[in-house]
Amino acid sequence: MRRPVPACVVLLLLAATGFAQEIPVGTVLPVMTNRSVDSRRSRPGDRISARLMQDVTLPSGERIRAGAKVDGRVVETTATSAKSGSRLIIRFDRLVFDKKEFPVTVSLRSLASTQDVFSAQLPTSNFDEYGTSISDWTTVQVGGAAVYLGDGTVRDAMDVVGRAPAYGTVTAKLLPAPKRGCPAIHAESEREQSLWVFSPWACGTYGFDDLKIAHHGTTPPVGTIELTSSGPIQVRGGSGWLLRVVAAPIDTPSPAAN
Repeated sequence: MRRPVPACVVLLLLAATGFAQEIPVGTVLPVMTNRSVDSRRSRPGDRISARLMQDVTLPSGERIRAGAKVDGRVVETTATSAKSGSRLIIRFDRLVFDKKEFPVTVSLRSLASTQDVFSAQLPTSNFDEYGTSISDWTTVQVGGAAVYLGDGTVRDAMDVVGRAPAYGTVTAKLLPAPKRGCPAIHAESEREQSLWVFSPWACGTYGFDDLKIAHHGTTPPVGTIELTSSGPIQVRGGSGWLLRVVAAPIDTPSPAAN
């Protein structure tokens, strides 16, 4: 007679499989890269890694904790030329969380320089007016939204567009920015997302000279992020990347096959 499986084993199995095997499409992942990528020095196949900067709550109620790692690789680099400038192509393909790995396909909505990331975390007042605690601060997100930690709101002028329950924690529904390359997507306005230092309408690049997101990765080739510039491209470690999970192409290989 087959022995029943102990309850403790069942619980362990449920815990191991309880987190969704696929991160839902539309999930926003605000990350900071750990090292620089450079059109002159990076080579195809070079691995890149980024750290999730804010807890991300999924529709199921499950949570990806800040500190989770998003891994990717350099696909192609093109050095600066007088005719076409330079190009850097990247793919992020794996989320590492709680000692488990999940394949992901992501697009890039917005990219902020290290200086813009730093500035977004400082109060707008003078140093001697910082107040007695961080809860007194008002900060400005990448893209221009104001964060009032006193009442926990994110505002566009007087309109409340998001929430800021704690320093470094901002949630809001994404807003379209078609003139910057982010058209309206109905699914983006359905639920609040974790945005860290970014405004709900942040789109494109901030704090870079002549750097453009030539391909966000939302259309074929899906998941391929292409950056272009008339000069050399250097995105330093510590920059902010606002990634968004998209549906993977059917023929996309698993990260283990790369």
